[in-house]
Amino acid sequence: MTFTCRPGCAACCTAPSISSPIPGMPQGKPAGVPCIQLDEQLRCKIFGHPERPAVCGQLQASAEMCGPVDDQGAFARVYLMQLEDLTRPGSPN
Repeated sequence: MTFTCRPGCAACCTAPSISSPIPGMPQGKPAGVPCIQLDEQLRCKIFGHPERPAVCGQLQASAEMCGPVDDQGAFARVYLMQLEDLTRPGSPN
């Protein structure tokens, strides 16, 4: 099943840490910090551009990750922060 990103969510551009450089964020970004490349509509300004980190292109929207349509990204933020915590080096998972 194809799942498309929900407008105004941007959870995947906020919740996870990104260790590779992002234009405007040469050290990447920490978990919970919105990417500097989000525009006013919470869309990626570098979507489809070669300078977009590979990890961003590999993360695919899914019903399991993004949750119900009517929660405006709340489920996705919680889910992605839990994954971030579980996969952090030194995590007691």
